[in-house]
Amino acid sequence: MNLSILVLLPFLGAALPPLAERFRASRTLLALSAAALPALALALMVAPARRVIAGETVLSSLQWLPSLGLDLAFRLDGLALMFAMLVLGIGLLIILYARYYLSADEKAGRFYAYLLLFMGAMLGVVTSDNLLLLVVFWELTSLSSFLLIGFWSHNSGARKGARMALTVTGLGGLALLAGVLLIGQVVGSYSLGEALASGDAIRASGLYPLILCLVLLGIFTKSAQFPFHFWLPHAMAAPTPVSAYLHSATMVKAGVFLLARFYPMLAGTNLWFDLVTLAGMATLLWGALAALFQHDLKGRLAYSTISHLGLITLLFGLNTELAAVAAVFHIINHATFKASLFMAAGIIDHETGTRDMRRINGLWRYMPYTAVLAMVASAAMAGVPLLNGFLSKEMFFAETLQSDRLGALSWVLPLGATLGGVLSVAYSARFIHDVFFNGEPVNLPKFPPHEPPRYMKVPVEILVALCVAVGVFPALTVAGLLAVAGTATLGGTLPEYHLSIWHGFNLPLLMSVIALVGGVLVYSQRQRLFRWHARLPEINANLIFERAMQAVAGFAGALSGRLRNGSLQTYVAWLLAVVSLVLLTQLGPRLLSGDRALLPLDGVALLAGAMLIVAAVITAILHRHRMTAIMSISVVGLVVSLVFVRFSAPDLALTQLSVEVVTVMLLILAMYFLPVRTSAESGVFRVFRDLFLSVVVGGGVGVMAFAMMTSDFNSISGFFLENAKPGGGGTNVVNVILVDFRGFDTFGEITVLGIAAMGIYALLKDLKLTSPRADSTGRPWARDAHPLVLVTISRPLLPLALLVSVYIFLRGHNLPGGGFIAGLVTSVALLLQYVASGVGWMHHRMPGDYHPVVALGLLLAGITGVASWLFGHPFLTSTFDYIHWPLVGKFEVASAMLFDTGVFLTVVGATLLMLANLGKLSLLDDKGAGTGAGNDPDQTGQRGGA
Repeated sequence: MNLSILVLLPFLGAALPPLAERFRASRTLLALSAAALPALALALMVAPARRVIAGETVLSSLQWLPSLGLDLAFRLDGLALMFAMLVLGIGLLIILYARYYLSADEKAGRFYAYLLLFMGAMLGVVTSDNLLLLVVFWELTSLSSFLLIGFWSHNSGARKGARMALTVTGLGGLALLAGVLLIGQVVGSYSLGEALASGDAIRASGLYPLILCLVLLGIFTKSAQFPFHFWLPHAMAAPTPVSAYLHSATMVKAGVFLLARFYPMLAGTNLWFDLVTLAGMATLLWGALAALFQHDLKGRLAYSTISHLGLITLLFGLNTELAAVAAVFHIINHATFKASLFMAAGIIDHETGTRDMRRINGLWRYMPYTAVLAMVASAAMAGVPLLNGFLSKEMFFAETLQSDRLGALSWVLPLGATLGGVLSVAYSARFIHDVFFNGEPVNLPKFPPHEPPRYMKVPVEILVALCVAVGVFPALTVAGLLAVAGTATLGGTLPEYHLSIWHGFNLPLLMSVIALVGGVLVYSQRQRLFRWHARLPEINANLIFERAMQAVAGFAGALSGRLRNGSLQTYVAWLLAVVSLVLLTQLGPRLLSGDRALLPLDGVALLAGAMLIVAAVITAILHRHRMTAIMSISVVGLVVSLVFVRFSAPDLALTQLSVEVVTVMLLILAMYFLPVRTSAESGVFRVFRDLFLSVVVGGGVGVMAFAMMTSDFNSISGFFLENAKPGGGGTNVVNVILVDFRGFDTFGEITVLGIAAMGIYALLKDLKLTSPRADSTGRPWARDAHPLVLVTISRPLLPLALLVSVYIFLRGHNLPGGGFIAGLVTSVALLLQYVASGVGWMHHRMPGDYHPVVALGLLLAGITGVASWLFGHPFLTSTFDYIHWPLVGKFEVASAMLFDTGVFLTVVGATLLMLANLGKLSLLDDKGAGTGAGNDPDQTGQRGGA
């Protein structure tokens, strides 16, 4: 089975809950619609999971951009399997839990959609076999988590927490991207498998310190390691299902996953030990100490999560194989007991109306069943024997004792580990005693509290049962999964270890006893500790972050205020000034001309050049007379088209001419709302500044063009000329390049065109503009909106123009033409009908909404690219064949024609979406002015334009 299907299913599933919500489905049906495809993904993973357990690594790949090293490559080894099970398994439990947690008036469909987007992104991270693809999914987790944390957008804390999380993890993602690019430079490939096999080469490279620091920045920001830990507590403003999912088993685990995944290629050096161990120890102790003093239930769990992530990071930093296995084991254990604790905290909040531990006392009497579940999970977090947390913590203690990297100071590691264990027991004891015992509840918003709905407790029950099962029967429950995950992490054979409850009387057991006893003693002295903590200066990370953001925004505002004054002329001047600086500093005498001979000057070339110069000068001189300037500047485009014809580039000439017509129509429609003539606004300084910039830039570009045209160069045109017919099935090299060789570029360009058109449509929609009622001399515009002569001539031209467009489209693969030119010709023909007959006349005969046309064009182009994967070829690989039709004879059929159809539809839809809606503004303006109808009774009168 192709692993890409597993990753794709949650993304597809994200569309189901909003759709079900639109049809007013019940909350249960919404949850079922959200769980359907993740459950299917979990079921489909059974078969490849058996192969992984047997020691095999399952690989699948779809070629995307092989020349850039970017393929849709996925791998399912032991580590990926372990994380995929956590992502899907706990994700399904969260969906069930959210069914009862979310209130009836909340947008549950949107919530589930965000959750499934995040689930798909996390699956992509853990299964990616391409480093660039991994970074793409990594950033998707940041974006989707931003949506989840800020789901309660009415809450200021949620908005700020989401922004903080996105800022910190987003900046870390940029550092990770830089590190991955450097890894690709060293290895020569972005394949994860090749990178893992090249660990020695990476560590021996001079770029290794920079690579390590960049990658660790990405890891530490995502997994909330000191000093980047501050964002996680503020993310607790999210709904509890989000916290239970993101901050126990998925998002914050993405960082430690990357530590495990990159362990074979980056670990094993002193620099790794110093950076990772130091960050892990600092995070372990700081998070544990802060958790003890939190009064908010989720705040305490957030800091305890930070502490345990520090423990995992510390284990990876110890540079021993068994420590890495222990880290992987604790990832599993922490996901189970922390997810159950978050959900238990959500139940308490749901039933009491508060998370303040100073008020929710004595809940044992009211919620005994929930109390038992929460206490078992807390005991697992504290490392109590017979629970899963005890086993991995004993391995943690043992590995700190074995480490000798610090020499005489090696005792610091077991001392810090024991202190972290003491604090872990103390804050776990506080959760158990303060919440479920310690007197009676104090002023609860909801009183008396009671047990939640039956099925709301099921996810907690399952996870707590796993805590007990792994703690009592580790060899039967988790040993197999841990073995394959550990093997994948180490990239080799596993060290010898034993998962058992009893290892005899030894130092790790003594450390566990000290942690348990010491934690209880610390908790017994909590009042003194609270008073000591109250005397410490308060560090408000949120306030510091907000001030930093405001400072950055203030600086950016001040800078942009100096550079941005609302004048397009000023913006262009800044741009040209930079270009002028480059030209003046880089152009030298050796670049002024090359060795190639010049072509002889003929009368036609001289005339065209003179027309070009005269038109440009007229445009500059008469730029305040807008219509005159538009007419003169159009001469420039016409002459450029003729130059293309002169040098045997008919495709470029057709494209330039079509673009010129559309551009002139756009300018005329826009100028309709502006004064025909403007007064002089430029002072003397601005005139001389503009003159200087125009001379330098124009002269510099001219010199560069002359130097390039007179210099010898190695062209890649030979490759395209030789391969256009055998490789693309067409003799029109330009078209074959656009739809085949550089088809991905074209796909990106039409995507940008569609996005730009929709953006312009959004700007024009409901825009109210008032156009001038007279020309520059005061004469009123004609009342006849649609002159009979224009209407009479334009309507017969439509079928003729469409016929020409079809002809240009069909011949484009072998002769000048193609989808882009045909689309522009069709657009001009339809726009002429808008101008001649009006919006009303057109909309009576064809739909006025061109969004579906753009979408269909992009969809066709995308389907063409995806279809090539079905045959094992890279994205957008084209094919062709020849068939014999009756009467027609031999006829070529190419898959590129479908792609070119997508280009055609996108160009038509985008052009009309922009220009037709710009023309509508004149219709709205005329309605507001109360103008009469034109000479066609089925349309509203309007002066010119559409």
